[in-house]
Amino acid sequence: MNLTEEYLNKCQGIINRIREQQDQIQKAAEWFAASILSGRVVHVFGTGHSRIMVEEMWPRYGSFPGFNPIVELSLTYHNNVVGANGQRQAMYLENATGLAERILRNFGLDKRDTALIISSSGCNLVPIEMAELFQQKGIKVVAIVTKEHLERSKSKRADGKKLSDFADLVLDSGAPAGDSMIKIDNLETPVSPGSTVGGIMIINSIKAELAKRLTEAKQPPKVLTAANVIGAEKATAIFEAAYDEHAHRMAELYRNAGK
Repeated sequence: MNLTEEYLNKCQGIINRIREQQDQIQKAAEWFAASILSGRVVHVFGTGHSRIMVEEMWPRYGSFPGFNPIVELSLTYHNNVVGANGQRQAMYLENATGLAERILRNFGLDKRDTALIISSSGCNLVPIEMAELFQQKGIKVVAIVTKEHLERSKSKRADGKKLSDFADLVLDSGAPAGDSMIKIDNLETPVSPGSTVGGIMIINSIKAELAKRLTEAKQPPKVLTAANVIGAEKATAIFEAAYDEHAHRMAELYRNAGK
């Protein structure tokens, strides 16, 4: 077996793990639908490479408004690697106590909101504190973690609590502890992570279930769609309408910031 085949087989295992969580995925979609149908939003947050899942949810083709993608560049901007805005600073800041509160201070939160927080280890302070603050506001929290990695990792919090301790629903990416899935002869450590594969599949499974519920409720989502599928004129109209809807939802959050 070549390494590509081995990696794809590992990914099949991740698919199987996500298939086992269909009831939880449906529950997350129900909660998110209730928020969006009430005119509110689903707050989506992740540090580090978990940013990938945030942007996969919205905005991109095949996605729709109803989400507040919270992407802090200081926690997610990796391509400089070292120097100004480097990875060392980002890794330091994602364990800065109080930063989550400063981020959420920008928004007017409501019990009708829901939240989706992504953290493979579930052990860094900012995602944990973010979930804790949401729950204190009466907001349901869905977490995407890598269960094996979380269980074998030590929380950065003094009390030892992890993201899963502040989540109403926990979804598992299905990746192994350490994330990387391929071992190579004479190489000490494995390569090729799997948590992003699992996380993206969970995101899009939720998205599909959610779109169905919004449509059944007579509020079909404005799905960003390519011009080569529906024509340039209609695609442009949907994009403008979707962005306007997002702006209106965000305007409400900003209007009540700090309240």
